[in-house]
Amino acid sequence: MYMDLRKPSPHRDGAGKTLADYPRPSVAVDAALLTVMPGEDCLSVLEVLRAEGADGDPAVGWGLPGTFLHEGELLIDAVQRCLRDKAGVEGTGPRQLHVFDKPDRDDRGWVLSVAHMDVVRPERLNGRIGEKTRIVPADDLGILPYDHTEIIRRAVATVRAVYELAPDPERLLTETFTILELRVLHEAVVGRKFQRDTFRRLMEPQLTGTGRMTSGTRGRPAELFRHKH
Repeated sequence: MYMDLRKPSPHRDGAGKTLADYPRPSVAVDAALLTVMPGEDCLSVLEVLRAEGADGDPAVGWGLPGTFLHEGELLIDAVQRCLRDKAGVEGTGPRQLHVFDKPDRDDRGWVLSVAHMDVVRPERLNGRIGEKTRIVPADDLGILPYDHTEIIRRAVATVRAVYELAPDPERLLTETFTILELRVLHEAVVGRKFQRDTFRRLMEPQLTGTGRMTSGTRGRPAELFRHKH
């Protein structure tokens, strides 16, 4: 039986072109990790000190952890790699946020960025603050490279939208909490005050009471709640 072992011809589109005939952008990933730090009343973001290149060029300022996609690599693997290597953070669950594709967004060339985001409890970032990493308020970013400011703003808007309606959907609080603790957290995330009674009427039906009360604190004991799911 005769077998044709010749290499198959590359696919051609309606214009007669193959994939190799089209210019290809580089693909990068950037990650916005958001949190609320203990004792602070705002949503914050993790930044790293970025370097211009791999040849010892001087750093060019603060920005989001990011990297270029390697050949054969999944996007999520690239995100996890850059968080581990550039920020020392592991065990998070970033999800895709948006593709930033303006042709002139990166002065190094044609680069698409598939931005990712995650909201993490602050203890995940313990020990990660140093000369090359910092956590800053998400509404006071200063000047950042490329379109990192837009990436952070989109991530912040995404988080704030869900915190307007549901109790701590990103699970920043501990397993049990009071309505006051929940309201203080939501005010930090959303960036505005909530009317106490209105907030309670919205959130309490979405929670499960534990039947236990706080103890060892000043003031009247308060009921402890947990998430329904």
